[in-house]
Amino acid sequence: MAEPMVDPLVVAPNLKRRLSGVTATVVRLIPVQARMIAIRATGPGLPPEVPHIPLIRAATLPRDRWRVWHARRNTEMALGLILRRILRRKYRLLFTSAAQRRHTGFTKWLIRRQDALVATSDKAASYLDRPATVVMHGVDTDIFRPASDRAALRRDLGLDPDAVLIGCFGRVRAQKGVDLLVEAGLRLLPDRPQARILFTGRITPDNRAFADDLLARIAAAGLSDRIRFLGELPWDQVVRHYQALDLFAAPARWEGFGLTPLEAMACAVPTVAARVGAYETLIRDGVTGSLVPPDDADALTDALRRWLDDDAGRADAGRAALAHVTANHAIETEARALVALYHDLLARP
Repeated sequence: MAEPMVDPLVVAPNLKRRLSGVTATVVRLIPVQARMIAIRATGPGLPPEVPHIPLIRAATLPRDRWRVWHARRNTEMALGLILRRILRRKYRLLFTSAAQRRHTGFTKWLIRRQDALVATSDKAASYLDRPATVVMHGVDTDIFRPASDRAALRRDLGLDPDAVLIGCFGRVRAQKGVDLLVEAGLRLLPDRPQARILFTGRITPDNRAFADDLLARIAAAGLSDRIRFLGELPWDQVVRHYQALDLFAAPARWEGFGLTPLEAMACAVPTVAARVGAYETLIRDGVTGSLVPPDDADALTDALRRWLDDDAGRADAGRAALAHVTANHAIETEARALVALYHDLLARP
């Protein structure tokens, strides 16, 4: 929904139509920030509840004041440079980096031309050649919250109200450790008839063979009705599936930041995750879930077994997870830290 009368101080581009972690950040964060500063997203495929302006308008805003261009991808950094250097728009350039790996030469070149940098974790900051402000992601606890009646919600979603549900949400690929969770399920589910595993997320053509191999293994074990791939769901349905879970798994082999454990924990769901991305900061091992070494099916199986076989402990961990996220990782904290940085950039001479 275009807003032709809005004159934003901050523009947050989103130059990817399909749902991704970066897009999810923009969709969740901008409405919260819009209550604090005149900010608009721009780009394709944004849902109507996100305050945004057409890209052509973002490229032709008046030059009467400085504004902030807050990029989160290389393409968005490059476009910001074009807007400022070629179209002579008065944009201060800000880039948020979640990557926990060495950057390519082109990315380094773009980063050197930014006015300020944000990193989503200390580890991500360590891979930048310049100082960065660390601002961890938060989660909107008004959206991600426990279900008032989980049994009724499960019936509405076509899920067994009495099952013990493990979820793993995100694109289906090896990087996310989907095969590790399938392996753990093949070991654990035969002796636990109430246990189920749900995957949500898109299967891209380049990962079709990977997914088909997993489906064949599941079928050979006779578990096709208990380890299910639901595909890419609308955003509101993803939230409802979080609320239906008993346990969440995030067995990624590597991760930039990784929001899914926060989203699960905000729904009072304990999480078993690999020690990658920001997971070690987000999860209190043994209290709100478990941390395991990456790419270790045995450790993942053992951790899942612990929580599957301890109903009371799992419930306690869910309550602790909710309290932990509410106290330390609310999205308002992230929004305020970024808005303070915007004001600093806007005030520079």
